[in-house]
Amino acid sequence: MLDARYHGWVKRDKVIGYPMLENLRQKLQLLSPKRLDQFKMSEAAVLIPVVDRVSPTLLFTRRASHLSTHSGQVAFPGGKREPEDKDLYATALREAQEEIGLEPALVEPLGRLSDVISLHGLRVTPWVGIIPPDLPLVADPGELDAIFEVPLSHFLEDRRTHTDVITVDGVAHYVPSYHVDGHVIWGLSAMMLVELLAEGFGMSIDLFQQPPGALQHYPERKSRLPQQPDTTQAIPKSIRK
Repeated sequence: MLDARYHGWVKRDKVIGYPMLENLRQKLQLLSPKRLDQFKMSEAAVLIPVVDRVSPTLLFTRRASHLSTHSGQVAFPGGKREPEDKDLYATALREAQEEIGLEPALVEPLGRLSDVISLHGLRVTPWVGIIPPDLPLVADPGELDAIFEVPLSHFLEDRRTHTDVITVDGVAHYVPSYHVDGHVIWGLSAMMLVELLAEGFGMSIDLFQQPPGALQHYPERKSRLPQQPDTTQAIPKSIRK
């Protein structure tokens, strides 16, 4: 049952109380994200929760140390699509509820970002949503060992520690790495952040332009996109992540 303290938040015609987030809503509604539906792959979705504060924050999770894959890594709530999920937004909401106890009714959806391909060959669809502040969220100990927030200003001011250079199929991706209070935000989550910052807030940031500052290079790897019989449609380099 939805906590009575948040009924008014859900029923408001406009749930976003601050100009920065209202502007984000408008920009994401106009965005035409890149889709990879033409590729037959396992699907996953994540929720990028923006916390509705006077100074907005982004909510992250940290994977439990006992997990066999991605242990200790920072990520947005999310996971693989299940047969009962009617769509990928439903996947993002279900996973967020399972992982951190976030009630789906408390999420105000703003829109989706471009599909990205994970290291393990999952097609991941990010969804952006606003949530109220100070929710009694609880991490599922089977999957997570931390839930934390980072001020949005940390990313808008580009307080990256360094830039990871990840080359896929010969294309260099300049992925910011942020170290915040002992947490490291990098990789796929940071790639999603780049699009959110660029498209949602008009920030001058680009995965394909080398920024100033320290670089850390990773071994080149191949894309996990499956081979398609129809090769007439070029794959934009901006989705080969």
